[in-house]
Amino acid sequence: MDQPGRRHGSFVGPIILIVLGSLLLTWRLYPDLNPWPVLFRYWPLILILIGLGKIWDSYYFRQHPDQGVTPWITGTGIAWILLLVFFVFAAWHGRDRWDDRGWHGGWNDPWGWHGRTWGDLAHDTQAVELQGAKSVDMNLDIPAGQLTVSGGSTHLMDADFRYYAEQGKPTVDYSVSGERGQLRVTQDENRWHTRFGNEDNEWNMRVANAVPIDLRVQMGAGQSNLRLNSVNVKDLEVHMGAGQLDLDLTGERKTSVNGTIEGGVGQATVRLPKDVGVHVEASGGIGSVDARGLTRDGSAYVNEAYGKSPTTIELTIHGGVGEIRLIEE
Repeated sequence: MDQPGRRHGSFVGPIILIVLGSLLLTWRLYPDLNPWPVLFRYWPLILILIGLGKIWDSYYFRQHPDQGVTPWITGTGIAWILLLVFFVFAAWHGRDRWDDRGWHGGWNDPWGWHGRTWGDLAHDTQAVELQGAKSVDMNLDIPAGQLTVSGGSTHLMDADFRYYAEQGKPTVDYSVSGERGQLRVTQDENRWHTRFGNEDNEWNMRVANAVPIDLRVQMGAGQSNLRLNSVNVKDLEVHMGAGQLDLDLTGERKTSVNGTIEGGVGQATVRLPKDVGVHVEASGGIGSVDARGLTRDGSAYVNEAYGKSPTTIELTIHGGVGEIRLIEE
């Protein structure tokens, strides 16, 4: 039988869930909020505070050997709450972006961190010549960060990379066999330095407009902006990780496009032209499909130009967890 006045159980678990939920909601509402550099720099605090909490719990129970139940809050619970509050506060006040000198504190710089860097941010540019190829297979494999691909290059590709030096410089490999070029851009990331979100890398790549390209994108976590409205892409394959995809296929099409998008966790937005026939097979997984300007035709979505224009965009989209948005422009 319970004794009056004695507390049973602990509120630590519910408090942690509430704080974590609040953090995730804030991160959703403010995508630019960047907690990971703070966590990467100060993660030893987790070990220190939890160790102190366990010492306090051990001391408490030695002093109260007849205590039959756990107090409503323990030293370990207090440690977790302090850690969550610290990291949320530090991330919020450290939400400015990187520049060539590294990270700089918020405008009020609460702890005097202005001018100190979280890590070594490196910058590199590379240009790849076509070397006589008539068409190109292009493979982009980015572990995490922000990827932007657009047209307008006078070469096959002009690339601008920003990345953490400890993760390794992105590797650009290009070769030509016959009239076919093979371009591959990868990064061998040090896995023990793995981060999350869009702060890891920033790849800005411009490619040639006229060259027929078969493009394959493998994305880890982050955001992909594929502005292919002026790019002569023929075959497209995109594998999303966790994050967002914004794919622009508007504009004139000299050749038809066949594409596959495999969704991960996040939102995929696909912008489609009015004057080129469009046929999209889309399934939302755990999420929804929002088609603006397209009509439902069985299991597919089509536009008014489908079956009438000389070229066609054929897409198959398998959503993961998140929304698929199809927008005709």
